[in-house]
Amino acid sequence: MTLGIIGMGLIGGSMALDLLRGGFADAVLGVEQDSAAAAAAQRIGLCSEVVSLDECVDRSDIVIVSVPVSAAPKVLREVLDRFQATGATDKIAIDVCSTKESICAAVKYHPCRSQYVATHPMAGTEYSGPWAAQPGIFDAKACIFADTEESSPKALHAVEDMYSALNMRIIRMSADAHDVHAAYVSHLSHIISFALALTVLDKEKDDKHIFDLASGGFSSTVRLAKSGAPMWVPILMQNRENLLRVMDTYMDFMESFKDALESYDEDAVRELVEGANKIRKIIR
Repeated sequence: MTLGIIGMGLIGGSMALDLLRGGFADAVLGVEQDSAAAAAAQRIGLCSEVVSLDECVDRSDIVIVSVPVSAAPKVLREVLDRFQATGATDKIAIDVCSTKESICAAVKYHPCRSQYVATHPMAGTEYSGPWAAQPGIFDAKACIFADTEESSPKALHAVEDMYSALNMRIIRMSADAHDVHAAYVSHLSHIISFALALTVLDKEKDDKHIFDLASGGFSSTVRLAKSGAPMWVPILMQNRENLLRVMDTYMDFMESFKDALESYDEDAVRELVEGANKIRKIIR
């Protein structure tokens, strides 16, 4: 098994580490435009070679598109175009992007659409680049498969085997449902973290001791604010409609807290906190 990974960053690089170490893949070919990142990927051992996109597609059994969501539709089309041009009916392509509607729509009518499986491994850290790659980040996490009715049984089976090798549990849903759910459980939390960081940084201009008092609670809440703009700006823009609806709900609850505090309504504050505590039944 030879894997081709287009984009040797956190997700692509971490997949390479685990799939090589676990024996699922015998070799990984990388495609990386950034020369420093390409050199690092080889030095760290994420790939044996850095090659062109066409060479990667021609020599790989499974091609993983792991680039920012703004670039992913174009790159995926290039991969499927190469499948078609070379008559490579046995090859498989996947993406690992955080939004699914736009990329699935971009290749919906491609002649090689059945060789593509839309996936989103729900894992990662706030860091980016090949330097951030680490083993085990996918272990016991969920992986979304979107619009599986568009993929061939052979492609699905091979990609299921790959994610099983990463010890991920697979959940199937439509691309549009994925983007709605991702807005709630992932994308909104990043916006909240970005906003909290901006709030505290603004306050820190006047109060130099604020970071001296920061505890573990603050650090865990604001951790996502370290996530880079090149990755997250395209995600937030692509999922803007779902996010705007989710943010309205979030701000309604913020207003409820504000109103309760302004009116010194201890019972209302308690009701809100205890309502939120129900999340314990879902997330332990």
